[in-house]
Amino acid sequence: MLRGKSRLNVEWLGYSPGLLLENDPLAAGRTPRTPRGNENSLAATLKTLLFFTALMITVPIGLYFTTKAYIFEGALGMSNRDSYFYAAIVAVVAVHVVLALFVYVAWNEGSRQWREGKQD
Repeated sequence: MLRGKSRLNVEWLGYSPGLLLENDPLAAGRTPRTPRGNENSLAATLKTLLFFTALMITVPIGLYFTTKAYIFEGALGMSNRDSYFYAAIVAVVAVHVVLALFVYVAWNEGSRQWREGKQD
C-alpha cells in the first residue's frame, strides 16, 4: 500500500482503482475518477490534427495545379516554365496559411481547455 505523498499523487491522477485504497474507510464511499475529460480532449485534438494534415496535403497541391493550369497558363497566358514558378509560390503561401490556421486553432483550443480546467 502506498503511503503519504505518493498515494495522494496517484489519487490526483485518477489511477486509484481500489487496490491502493481498500483499507481506507473514506475511499469506500468515493467513486474512482475516470479520465473522460482527457479522452474527449484527446479525441478532439486528434480530429483537429487529422483535419489539418488533410488540408496540408490537399490545399497546396490543389492550388499548385489549379493556378498553373487555369490562372497562369490559361487566363494570363504565361509560358509553361513561368507558370511552374508562380504556381510554386502560390503553393508555398498556401502551406504557410494552413500552418498559421493550425497554430491559431491549437492555441485557442489549449487556452479553452486551460480555462475550463481552471474553473473546476
